[in-house]
Amino acid sequence: MCTIVHMHDFFQGDSRTNRERMLAGDLYIADDPDNARLAARGFKLADTYYKLEVEGDPAARGVLEDLLGSLGEEAYIKPPLAVDYGENIHLGARAFINYNLVALDVARIEIGDDCQIGPNVQLLTPTHPVDPEPRRAHLEAAQPITIGANVWIGGGAIICPGVTIGDNSVIGAGSVVIRDIPANSVAVGNPARVVRSI
Repeated sequence: MCTIVHMHDFFQGDSRTNRERMLAGDLYIADDPDNARLAARGFKLADTYYKLEVEGDPAARGVLEDLLGSLGEEAYIKPPLAVDYGENIHLGARAFINYNLVALDVARIEIGDDCQIGPNVQLLTPTHPVDPEPRRAHLEAAQPITIGANVWIGGGAIICPGVTIGDNSVIGAGSVVIRDIPANSVAVGNPARVVRSI
């Protein structure tokens, strides 16, 4: 039997804003005014970065630095890219990300030094309840994604919430990664599984 969860019951005794709940990794509703403002900022900066990069304007790098939480030396993202906020994405030195990255950074996304990420990759931190009533009430949460140093993620791969990929590993194109991948591994498939060590 399904129990109906009402918002006033769910957050009873919790005086935090939805943004505070989000940043703590707890269930929240994405209607916080700060979240809306930061999401709009991220959308605009990603659009500006695209336009400046297309024109070859050296100011594009500064816009990308403003968009992301941190941008390592010589790191580069080929636009376009889509983010929830941008501020929770941390890109290591010399990392390269190809076209059409989707990085839903409700939680922290850490990408290590010297990573190579193919086109159309999705890094998805948000989670939603399996039970229908809290999902109907628009509750969501998030879990961080951590990608180690010198990782290669093939085009079209999807990295799911809470996943850590160890240093030097390779994720095959089109793979769906739902659990941690140890360092020095090749993982492929849906769901991705380790097929050999490096």
